[in-house]
Amino acid sequence: MKRRDFLTKAGAFSSASAIGALSAPMVLTGARRALAASDDIPIGILYSLTGGLAVAEHTLHDAAMLAVEEINAAGGVNGRKLNAIVEDPASDPATYAERARRLIIRDKCVSVFGGYTSASRQAYLPVAEQRNALFWYPTLYEGRECSRNVIYGGAVPNQQQDDVMPWAVEKFGGRFYLIGNNYVYPKEENNYCKKLLAELGGEVVHEEYVPFGHSDFSSAINRIRSEKPDVVFATTVGDSDVAFARQFHQAGFDPEEMPVISLTRSEAEVRAIGNDAAAGHFTSAPYFMGHDSPENQKFVSAYLNRYGEDQVTHFVSEAAYFQVYQFKAALETIDLDNITTDAIRDAAVGSSMMAPQGEVLIDENLHTHLWPKLGQWQENGQAKVVLTASDRVAPVPFAAYDGQTCTGAGLIES
Repeated sequence: MKRRDFLTKAGAFSSASAIGALSAPMVLTGARRALAASDDIPIGILYSLTGGLAVAEHTLHDAAMLAVEEINAAGGVNGRKLNAIVEDPASDPATYAERARRLIIRDKCVSVFGGYTSASRQAYLPVAEQRNALFWYPTLYEGRECSRNVIYGGAVPNQQQDDVMPWAVEKFGGRFYLIGNNYVYPKEENNYCKKLLAELGGEVVHEEYVPFGHSDFSSAINRIRSEKPDVVFATTVGDSDVAFARQFHQAGFDPEEMPVISLTRSEAEVRAIGNDAAAGHFTSAPYFMGHDSPENQKFVSAYLNRYGEDQVTHFVSEAAYFQVYQFKAALETIDLDNITTDAIRDAAVGSSMMAPQGEVLIDENLHTHLWPKLGQWQENGQAKVVLTASDRVAPVPFAAYDGQTCTGAGLIES
């Protein structure tokens, strides 16, 4: 771990934190969690183990727990073990809020790791802010949020699209067909996509959204056949993405002529889609299982040894894993007998570490500098990286909205 690049900003952030804390409702409740000298350090693990999201969220739980086990096996944090308290929000936003409250108030967790959808994050956000608690959220998301009580480990739109869009327009053409599920993330990613296309001289030939769980894409396939776009830009998720990918392949579209570029398709979805149907198409993400680095080889080997050789790692499970290590590094610099949210957050801001994807850093806006990559899916179910950033890319949560900037002191609007 290194603290660099943001030490000056981190000092300013600490001052802003102190000022902001005075006006936050109920900010002192649960803000300080004193521990006896021999106490383990309680943390919450809040990923769905049941319900419709469990297939995805269980992998995040597994990755976070792997990090906890590794840290404890190596002696913990300055000699103290992490005590992971697991709650199952059962894929329900209301339950997310209730279990988050339990972890903070009853169990006195000094941080909580969890959340997969924006709905789950927005459900526990009021709990975090009212109790001045710190939550670690690993998933790529739409930006447009600026909370002092969440550390965001996943990509925001500029980190997934800035390098990919010029490359795609040059290689395939500028006529894009946008398809996604009907919720905030696809719509905000598409807003940013349209902004970039306008700058690149491209156009959107059609934009459509389908409900969660939608499985009949015959009308979309017919429309794509009629419109003949150069690129299909997809933000379908879960079962919908599996159904869309299979039907797109069955329709006979050639990925060399009309590829799908997805922001949401990972190794987990590809395994469900089938390698033949996924091969040739693309995903933009900071991490792929096949990334060649010592840190990733260690992560993948440990994950498969722990959970089975048939499992896969992906860009959200990787963040769920490295965020626990970011938390550990922050704890190593503060007084463990008097752990506070402000102390953890201020120690985390500006810190960097070698994650499986490359060196990541927590910005003063509590989002993470990441390594954007574009992977093309192969017949073996793994992605071949065809485009990668030359350096880690800073997060710009409000990139689609001119004059709005998220900083350590909050949201700035012109």
